[in-house]
Amino acid sequence: MTTLQSASATDPRSQLFARTLRRLYLARFAFAVVWAGLLFTTADTTGPGLTTLLVVYPLFDAAAVAWQLRAQAGSRGRATAARVNVAVSLAVAVALGVASTVSLDAALVVWGLWAIGAGVPQLVTAIRNREAGGQVAQMLSGGISVVAGAAFVGQGLSGADSLAGAGGYAVVGGVFFLISALRLGTVLRTNDLR
Repeated sequence: MTTLQSASATDPRSQLFARTLRRLYLARFAFAVVWAGLLFTTADTTGPGLTTLLVVYPLFDAAAVAWQLRAQAGSRGRATAARVNVAVSLAVAVALGVASTVSLDAALVVWGLWAIGAGVPQLVTAIRNREAGGQVAQMLSGGISVVAGAAFVGQGLSGADSLAGAGGYAVVGGVFFLISALRLGTVLRTNDLR
């Protein structure tokens, strides 16, 4: 895992970006755990509660990535994958809202397609942000997202009767965010000691 070492360790912009990423990752972990807990209570039934939960998750994702983009100002080359992630998340919020009123399996297919569509840019962004440290977990998360998304699409096309897997997926993603936040905290403390 690459860290904030050498020249970037003393660069205030790199330090600020790493601190911002750490806060963002902690917020994403907390949100994922709370959201999954709520989803587990409604995962087997359609209705306004489930629809709201399904729409809120990608909206939160889009907001979090937009926050990261803002913190990364001045890095145009790195922003493309993140902008794609925001656009995909916003489109998915609408699609999940519609699909969840049709059936659980339709919602699961959309969720799976989103996991694939969000996993690829997450992986690319994490690779590009690796000098900030704490990105290995994000790389793994992006790769796992693509694989899990394909499984969700398959389950949805086979007539799934629950979205509980989406809650588990959110918790696993949240754990990856927590790992990244902890790693960034270690990197920042190490650099503060230099």
